[in-house]
Amino acid sequence: MAEAALAAGANIVNDVAALTWDADLARVVAEAGAPLCLMHAQGTPQTMQAAPHYGDVLTEVYDWLARRMEFAVAQGIAPERIITDPGIGFGKTLQHNLTLLRGLSLFHSLGAPILLGASRKRFIGTLSGVDEAARRMPGSVAVALFAAAQGAQVIRVHDVAETVQALALWRALTLEA
Repeated sequence: MAEAALAAGANIVNDVAALTWDADLARVVAEAGAPLCLMHAQGTPQTMQAAPHYGDVLTEVYDWLARRMEFAVAQGIAPERIITDPGIGFGKTLQHNLTLLRGLSLFHSLGAPILLGASRKRFIGTLSGVDEAARRMPGSVAVALFAAAQGAQVIRVHDVAETVQALALWRALTLEA
């Protein structure tokens, strides 16, 4: 599927399994020279939220991503084409998500850009009391600003205009003296 997407013009591969499910994906990405996002997930989509468990979620996700990056490079993917994603909501409890967000800056030491995809996630609804995902824009923007403050280079969002506006103001208030 990635091969067809790249042939059709896609310019990045976002792998929610970090090269653990598709034995041929690393070759496809390496041959295409495409950027690759390696995302952490515990379990499969069918089981990941059943009982996520970590001794220390921050270091375990970090170490796992470091190993997946090493694997990707060993498969011929250029290190400068790798992006990391701690996988907010993918095999994580509310507390796991909060711990990862609070410690997001740790992932810079992996030497790859950080992608954060937390927009409209369930934890935002849990914390804000908003059940309907489509109504979680304000919380999603807050998380995006928090991620930007920790240096996340890529923020995946549903509400693009609102997030762009919030980030423009955040930059003006914090980065430009």
